Amino acid sequence: MKIDISFLGAAQNVTGSCFLVETNGVRLLVDCGIYQEREFIHRNWDSFPFSPDALDAVLLTHAHLDHCGLLPKLVREGFNGSIYCTAATADIAKIILMDSARIQEEDAEFKGRRHRREGRRGAHPEVPLYTTDDASAVFPLFSHVEYGEEVEVGEGVEAVFRDAGHVLGSAMIKVRVKDNREERTILFSGDVGRHDRPILRDPTTFEDADYVLVESTYGNRLLPDAGHTTDELAEVINSTVDAGGNIVIPSFALERAQEVLYCLNELLLENRVPHLLTFVDSPMAIRITEVFERHPGLFDEEMLALLRKGESPFDLPGLTLVRTVGESKAINRVKGSVVVIAGSGMCTGGRIKHHLVTNISRAESTVLFVGYQAKGTLGRRITDGARRVRILGQHYPVRARIARLNGFSAHADRDQLFRWLSVLKRPPRQVFVVHGEKEAAHDFAHFLRQETGWETSVPGYRDRVVLE
Repeated sequence: MKIDISFLGAAQNVTGSCFLVETNGVRLLVDCGIYQEREFIHRNWDSFPFSPDALDAVLLTHAHLDHCGLLPKLVREGFNGSIYCTAATADIAKIILMDSARIQEEDAEFKGRRHRREGRRGAHPEVPLYTTDDASAVFPLFSHVEYGEEVEVGEGVEAVFRDAGHVLGSAMIKVRVKDNREERTILFSGDVGRHDRPILRDPTTFEDADYVLVESTYGNRLLPDAGHTTDELAEVINSTVDAGGNIVIPSFALERAQEVLYCLNELLLENRVPHLLTFVDSPMAIRITEVFERHPGLFDEEMLALLRKGESPFDLPGLTLVRTVGESKAINRVKGSVVVIAGSGMCTGGRIKHHLVTNISRAESTVLFVGYQAKGTLGRRITDGARRVRILGQHYPVRARIARLNGFSAHADRDQLFRWLSVLKRPPRQVFVVHGEKEAAHDFAHFLRQETGWETSVPGYRDRVVLE
């Protein structure tokens, strides 16, 4: 039996998740994500190092853009097989891919006009990476999978999806390869969620796997617990209101926006913060919140208890869901302090940029980051302490308070990742540490070797490993 794995993304970096598995004459892809780090964006334009039309299937862990964002390109270039994922992932991916395609089209048009005006060319082609037509061509290929259901994706190759506890519908995927009387299993962690977080159930654990690909986004860090994070959020809101400013929260539309609403709802029910106007200025986050409401079977018991009491965090007092551009612009004319939750989470696009323009040079306002900021993004530059930043072609001094709450992260930290792996009853043949910046990935691999003695490695981009 021979199994080849090619590490085509999220290898010594965070985004662009993509792993090619070849075995028994079957070729399948686990994830097909877009790159978001500035230094790697050019890879989105590179040709795939395989023939898309020769793939048998795609296994999709979840709907974050860095895991599903290149599916339109894959389909446009010839893939016509099944994309296996949970129903919630399919529902959310349709929203996220259409939004991404629309942004690609708008950015290409905007940059083209600007570069012609400035008499220069950009680093990337001034055409969209893919269009809304390309995105909609993906939708018929989604094939829904239930947690725990075994799916035959090719002769002698089966996959089972389990709840990752990361975002709604997210999955860890265990691939089983059978050849005569031999059998090997490969466990793809996807993004591992955290225990005891709001809304979703805890991540599933596994007792056996021959090979493991494990994420390491926070592989060298420890994160605060939920209670501490809620306290910090209360302090940020109260101190900013006292200063007379706004609380601007760059937020991912999937999970993070919903979790921030959950914590705000908790603070309001306990009267720990003023009852401010709260704007969710993200049509995509609004549509995804509607998907949440259609999948209550994926919620944890605490969330279900709130719903039974009629205290849904998606309907908190003072909440305004902003859909149009005109409504978005009107937020800046509201007198007094407000909370604005807007995308994108890393400030790479979307309406958050306009709210930053209005608030980032106001000393009384706070820009509150609640998620991971990839290297090279505007969000990372701000959180790294930049004194001036370029937003929408103009430079602005950073005078606002910059705060960061790592406790909102949907990623397991070092100890939680170790806890997840420690359930394995026998040592895996090898662990591959992926989906983390180079330092975090190597630190976690070193930690894992020290604690367990397991064979552990950190593959590089386009590395190919043969599992005998």
